[in-house]
Amino acid sequence: MTDEQRATPSLLLALTPVFLTLIILGTQIFYFGVFEPHIPLAIGVALASLVGIYLGLTWEDIRAGIFKVIHVALPAVSVLIVVGMIIGIWIASGTVPTIIYYGLTLLSPEIFLAAAMVICAVVAVSLGTSWGSVGTVGLALMGIGEGFDIPMYWTAGAVVSGAFFGDKVSPLSDTTNLAPAVTGTDVFSHIKNMMATTIPAMLIAFLIYLGVGFFVIDTQSVSFDKIEGITTALTDNFYISLWALLPAVVVMVLALRKLPPLPSLFVGVVVGGAFAMIAQGQSLQAVFDYANNGYSIETGISEIDSLLNRGGIQSMMWTISLVLIALAFGGALETTGCLKSIINSIKSKAKTFVSTQIAAVGTAFATNLVAGDPYLSVALPGRMFSPVYRGMGYSTLNLSRGVEEGGTLMSPLIPWNAGGAFVISALGLGISGDNLENLLYIPLAFACWTAPLIGILYAYFDWFSPKATEEERQQWESSNAEIAKFNDNGKPVEEQVKKMDT
Repeated sequence: MTDEQRATPSLLLALTPVFLTLIILGTQIFYFGVFEPHIPLAIGVALASLVGIYLGLTWEDIRAGIFKVIHVALPAVSVLIVVGMIIGIWIASGTVPTIIYYGLTLLSPEIFLAAAMVICAVVAVSLGTSWGSVGTVGLALMGIGEGFDIPMYWTAGAVVSGAFFGDKVSPLSDTTNLAPAVTGTDVFSHIKNMMATTIPAMLIAFLIYLGVGFFVIDTQSVSFDKIEGITTALTDNFYISLWALLPAVVVMVLALRKLPPLPSLFVGVVVGGAFAMIAQGQSLQAVFDYANNGYSIETGISEIDSLLNRGGIQSMMWTISLVLIALAFGGALETTGCLKSIINSIKSKAKTFVSTQIAAVGTAFATNLVAGDPYLSVALPGRMFSPVYRGMGYSTLNLSRGVEEGGTLMSPLIPWNAGGAFVISALGLGISGDNLENLLYIPLAFACWTAPLIGILYAYFDWFSPKATEEERQQWESSNAEIAKFNDNGKPVEEQVKKMDT
C-alpha cells in the first residue's frame, strides 16, 4: 500500500496507542517498582499494529515498516555490542582500574563532579560516541565517585552531561551527521551553530557541579581509609601503570584520525585484550570469556567487586532487546501514520518562529519519549519541519540544532529510550524497587536539559537564530526543496506544501 492510498489516523486515534503504552509503562515502573519496560513496549507494538490494521494496512505492511526502522538503527546496536566487549576487556587489561586509581589519588572530592563532566565530554568528542564514553571512562568515574562517597546519581548526572554533550558536537557522531542531513545543512555549519547553546549549557552545568562539590556534598566525611582500601585492592589485583591507558589512547588517536567509531572501538578491544595477556597475565581463553560474559573478580572490597564485575556482550543483551522492541514500537507508530498525525497536529499550531522552534524541540523530545529511539527523534521532526522553516525564511540550521537538543540530549533522560537504558545498564544504576532514587540522575544531568531551554530562549528574543542566506535559498531552489506556504494568519497550510519550480 502506498502512502497516498493509506488512511491517516485522527489525532485521537494516533494518540491512543501512545497513551495506553505510557500508562502500562508507568504501572510497570512506578506501581510494580520493576524497571523492565520490555513487555509494555511490546504491548505498544501490538496496539499500534491494531491501529494500522483498522486503517487498512496489512500485517506485511506493518512488519516491513518495523524492520525498516530497526535496520536504520542497527549501527547503534553494533556499538552496544562492541562497547559491551570493550568494558569487559578494559577492566581485564587494567585500563579502567588504572583510571579509578589515578582518579582517587589525583582528584579531590570538591572538583570531582565538574572534572567528570569535562573528562567525559573530551572523550565523547574524540570518539564520536556518547555510549563509548559512558561505558569506559564513565564507568571508571563511577568507581571514583564511590570512593569519594558521592551518591551514584550525582556522578551519573555529571557523566551523562559530559558524554552526550560531547557526542552532540563531535563530527564523528552519527546523530551529529544525521541532523544536518535530514534538514539540508552541512555538518560543520551545524556544529558551529550549536556552539551558541553548547557553551552556555556546559558552563552552567560546570558551575553547578563545582558548587555542589564545595557546598552541597559533605566532602569532610570522605573516608580516606576507604579510599586507601580501594587503591590497595586495585594494586593487589592489577598492574597499575600509565601504560595500562594504552588501549584508550589508541582508540582516541584512531578516532582523531577520523576512523569511524565502530572499528576504532574494536581496535580498542584487540589492543586491550593483548595488554591483558601481556601485562595482567590473562590467558587468551580468559580474554574471550571477558569479551563475551564480562569480567569477574573477588577482591573482598564490595565497592570494587560491584563495579568491576561487569561488561561483555551478554551484559548488553538486556539493553539490546529493549532497544529492538522500542524501535519496533517506533516503526509501528511511523508506519501506521500515528507519529505523522501527532507531529502534523503540533506543527499546525506553530504560527511564529519561536512557536515553531518550541514545536520542533518538543516533537523531538516526544518522539524520544514514545518511540524510544534517538534516531527517529532526530529524523522525523527534521524531515517534517524543514518546509516550515524555509517558508518562514529561517535557516534550517535552527531546526538541526533544535532536533539535536530535543533528540540526542534528551535520549539518556528517558529510562526506556535506547540512550537511557544504556546509561542505566552500563553505569550499574540498578533501577528497581528501592533503587528508584537513582533516577535522580535525570534532573541532575544539567547540561542535557538546559541546552534546549537556552535554544528556546534564543528563539524568543531572536538571538543566534540565523535567517536563510541567499546561498541557502539558491540551494533550496536547485534541490527542489519543499517550502511551506502560510495563510493570512501566518499558519502553515499542510495541503499547500509544495515543491519549488526549478
